[in-house]
Amino acid sequence: MSRERISAIAHADHPIKSPLADDSVARLLERGLPRGDERVLDLGCGTAEWLLRALETRLQLHAEGVDVSGVALAQARRSASERGVDERLVLHQQEAAGFVSPQPFDLVISVGAAHAFGGLLPTLAAARKHLAPGGRVLIGESFWDRTPSAEAVEMFGDLADLATTVDLVVADGWTPVHGHVSTRSELDAYEWACWGSLAAWALEHPDDPAAAQALETATAARTEWLHGYRDSFGFLCLVLRRTST
Repeated sequence: MSRERISAIAHADHPIKSPLADDSVARLLERGLPRGDERVLDLGCGTAEWLLRALETRLQLHAEGVDVSGVALAQARRSASERGVDERLVLHQQEAAGFVSPQPFDLVISVGAAHAFGGLLPTLAAARKHLAPGGRVLIGESFWDRTPSAEAVEMFGDLADLATTVDLVVADGWTPVHGHVSTRSELDAYEWACWGSLAAWALEHPDDPAAAQALETATAARTEWLHGYRDSFGFLCLVLRRTST
């Protein structure tokens, strides 16, 4: 079973692929899209759920998404058609770091995709290239809420704590105008949704050749979460504006 198929099954009940409740997503979009007629870009959009939700509630909005996954983008196109927003959505299959657009964007989103750029600050540098004057960036980044175990560091890398993460962003010339730290409820709900959905699929499709692998993956991931990083992992979303040019 490919990683893309595993991800699709795991996120069936949690299409925002980050530990955020629906009302948190809505508030972040409200702060990032104050007018409702903006041009929006999502770098590393996956199935474009952020864009789809923005388009559904803002009828004058136009959006573009960039991702390397043809499978994810195909799902995004199907969802856009089903939700009646496909005429206002353009999707590009390519590396987000190399994307070039002739027009700037009022909001650039990159949530949980810093790995595609090599880290938080390179992600912000990439977003800045696409930003219209006075525009905003909505970024999501992991941090250590408590001292992590060696196993957690091996899984997620050398993350900073919350205060240091925000300090790095500010020192890079950005001002947070809104922020959200995922709650314990959001963090737990995300993990239970992902690995519960994958395990349920395996149990409901016992004759599928991939069932055993799916169940093994769900079990291993749940164990890594509970024993490895549940007590130390945090997730932060920021809506940012440029402090300096």
